[in-house]
Amino acid sequence: MLAAGSAIAQPPALKKAPLSIGQSSVAAQPKPSSYRTFPTAATMPQNVVWSRDIYREIVLDKDANAVLYFPQTAQADGRENMFNYIFKQILRRNVTAYDYKLDGNENFDAKNAITAKELMDRYKILYEERDGRFRVNDADLPCEEVRSYFVKESIYFDQQTAQLCTRVVAICPVLHRADDYNGAITKYPMFWLKYGDIAPWLGKLMLMGSNYNNSSMLSADDYFTLNRYKGDIYKVTNLQDRLLANYCETDSTLKAEQARIEKEISDFEKRVWQGDSIPPTADDEAAALAEAEAEADAALTDSAGVAAPTKKAVTRRNATRSSKSAKPKAAKKPAKKKEAAKPKRQSSPSSGGGLSVRRQRR
Repeated sequence: MLAAGSAIAQPPALKKAPLSIGQSSVAAQPKPSSYRTFPTAATMPQNVVWSRDIYREIVLDKDANAVLYFPQTAQADGRENMFNYIFKQILRRNVTAYDYKLDGNENFDAKNAITAKELMDRYKILYEERDGRFRVNDADLPCEEVRSYFVKESIYFDQQTAQLCTRVVAICPVLHRADDYNGAITKYPMFWLKYGDIAPWLGKLMLMGSNYNNSSMLSADDYFTLNRYKGDIYKVTNLQDRLLANYCETDSTLKAEQARIEKEISDFEKRVWQGDSIPPTADDEAAALAEAEAEADAALTDSAGVAAPTKKAVTRRNATRSSKSAKPKAAKKPAKKKEAAKPKRQSSPSSGGGLSVRRQRR
């Protein structure tokens, strides 16, 4: 037994040095391993009544999209470039990349799959191969040259939840590389990735969520699920399979077409509970107005117990009142002049003495 008053020494393994300010901020951030390993975005139902597929180009120079571009090199706190993270998953065979065809449409068939070795040979990425396994240094990956992404999103109306939802379907990194001859920048779409395959891994990639609060973090999956990205439309799924650039000859017409498509989507969302998605015509509005007036007249008849005047009767009565009020008043006739007093009848000269005939008879 220990003597009274003796001090009990703490085991060395339990002694911890206080963290510095920099270390405490890193330790306070959530680790990628503590995040979910499954996506939260619900898949699009197969029996949707309305949907539209939109292709957007996300340019990483914009502030809303810069979180996918920076930092260009991996940091000590676990932050890294999105292309760097995705390409490592392809090397580890965690996700499958699909070849980008000339038509620009994604094709997720097994025969269209492309290996990491084919990608590195095609885009001249240095690598080391040992026992059938590839190793690439972070400095050799073209993270600086991947300056945009192609994103395919499906906008659909979910009748089960009565909401208009936007879901990312596929992502394609785009390489911006200078030409060896004249130095012009050329875009090279590299490969398509099915978002459902990479979503569990994007849930572990942490991104900075704000320029003003560096402690605000969100996962890359949340970034795409919440539609935090900003991109211009370059294609809409159509019967002719045409790009907007195929029928918009100038930049002004291209901007106008993009604005028109965006307005169509917003108008559909506003009218989703107002009948058909086709805008009403002038005849439809007139018929709706006449029907509303008839219902108002019927309601007035039921409440008062007296038949309400019809629309024609009301119109005729209003027209009569207006005609009466518009009729000019007749001018007053001038007053008749008083006739001069007739002179008294003179007695006949033969009556004698000036007496009347009646008196003479008496």
